[in-house]
Amino acid sequence: MLPTRNEAVIYRTLSEGAVLFSLTDEVYFGLNAVAAEVWEMLPPRHTSLDSLCAALAARHPEVSAADLRADVIELLTSLESFGLLHPAREPARHAPHRVATVETRLA
Repeated sequence: MLPTRNEAVIYRTLSEGAVLFSLTDEVYFGLNAVAAEVWEMLPPRHTSLDSLCAALAARHPEVSAADLRADVIELLTSLESFGLLHPAREPARHAPHRVATVETRLA
């Protein structure tokens, strides 16, 4: 799962990228053109890191897949640390159903 955009963040494109501004924390963050593409590819457009990186790699074949993935992870981590993104939610995992039993033991 990918992190999601914080609804309290304003996103504006510029000729050389974009800018993010958090209304709650008053954090300003500049994005270059590729980082702006990543922002635009976040959920609901892409829901997995693999999907986002594959789409980005198709647009930038001159960048190795490993470098691209590392850069995307670094960007997402940085945006999360500034509160501009909400952390990714873990997919639901279903535990096996168990019946809880309580035994009373008297000494």
